[in-house]
Amino acid sequence: MGKRAQRRVLVIGLDCAAPRFVFGPEAFRLPNIQGLAERGMWGRLRSCDPPITAPAWACMMSGKDPGTLGCYGFRNRTDYSYAGMSTATAASIREKRVWDIVSRAGKKVVVLGVPQTYPVSPVNGWLVADFLAPDTRADYAYPRGLKDELQQAIGEYILDVEDFRTDDKPALLERVHALMHNRFDAAGYLMKSKPWDFFMLVEMGVDRLHHGFWKYCDPEHPKFDPNNPFIDAFRNYYESLDARIGELLKLAGDDVAVLVVSDHGAKAMHGGVCLNQWLINEGFLALKEGVDCGAGVPPALFPLKASQVDWSKTTAWGAGGYYGRVFINVAGREPEGIVPEAEFESFREELAGRIRAIPGPMGYPLGNSVLKPQDIYREVRGIPPDLIVYFGDLNWRAVGSIGHDSIFTYENDTGPDDANHDYEGIFIMNDGTDRGGGQLYKLNIVDVAPTVLALMGIEPETDMQGRSVC
Repeated sequence: MGKRAQRRVLVIGLDCAAPRFVFGPEAFRLPNIQGLAERGMWGRLRSCDPPITAPAWACMMSGKDPGTLGCYGFRNRTDYSYAGMSTATAASIREKRVWDIVSRAGKKVVVLGVPQTYPVSPVNGWLVADFLAPDTRADYAYPRGLKDELQQAIGEYILDVEDFRTDDKPALLERVHALMHNRFDAAGYLMKSKPWDFFMLVEMGVDRLHHGFWKYCDPEHPKFDPNNPFIDAFRNYYESLDARIGELLKLAGDDVAVLVVSDHGAKAMHGGVCLNQWLINEGFLALKEGVDCGAGVPPALFPLKASQVDWSKTTAWGAGGYYGRVFINVAGREPEGIVPEAEFESFREELAGRIRAIPGPMGYPLGNSVLKPQDIYREVRGIPPDLIVYFGDLNWRAVGSIGHDSIFTYENDTGPDDANHDYEGIFIMNDGTDRGGGQLYKLNIVDVAPTVLALMGIEPETDMQGRSVC
């Protein structure tokens, strides 16, 4: 391992950063980020399934897939009841992440804004939690005195971009930039004031920008207007972000190995497929009498609630989001299950085939992918969806509400949103060795944790599923 064996490591996480804006002909001018790539190694980083913030950052920092983590999204079933759901906070992640391993090795860590770090837990150093903290009155920092110290140094710490699903785009853009500057102000203060061996921050503004402004910046978006006032919003943000990264690199010094990574990418959202509406239309999901499951004038849309479902006639139901989750009402597993356990697998296969075959609004194949957790994870912990659904190669999101007059919608039921998540994020590593911009292929998100540990001269956990690239 040579010179890399005892390196300090800086990980700059950019949630949702898209490869097309960093590498290749569409890339913006990002001299600091691209300079790291030109002297180091870079490539597209395949996210986990599903490619969403939770569990992707936890997969990246533990080197383990969602099945091993038992985390399949921000909301997960707590039991086989119909309404038992919980938010996947830090308490949901029981596997050690990089900062836990580095702390155990006696090295100092700084962790800033990494998703699924609230509620905070002790580390050998300093930790400032993510947007899962309810507000800044919460104890979002460790050790306890760090919260007041940070506030005195930079002012109020911003947990997230408030109301990023809004039509007030000028105000949203201001909040996105404010979050970025606040996060890097905090990073700069911690980098200067704390001794560290491992430093990681995650900037969420990229994700909020993409969801709020994709149709304004991408000519491939079906709602793109070339005369809109926000056409340069992506370019301006990425270039400002690059400048702040340059400042942080100067503070870190030349003896630090640097990684710039994203948990997934992004792409234009063409619309939504109303998953539960389709299940109703196809006879898999039945509502109680008196519950309107058809279109109103205007459409009377509402979230599906367990109390509205006639479980004695329901074989499957779903949940929406950037990917779809389908649950089967299994006899002996769910409280009022009706699909016999002996027929579960054949029914699941039939249902998966029917979902794959859903055509697009013009009748052409939509290109849906349907995955079984047992087929894609090393092991399956917790309570996963019975089927994981990607509509139209992730060009379409899954919509969970009912009351639609079609299974297709062009408005998001949780507020304005222009982008869906994509399978690939970014990976850049510069360990001080001039590698001449070597491109890496077949990178997987679980490769990041063992790579960081290798750079620091620390043995990875034996059950990590990734491999070090150095």
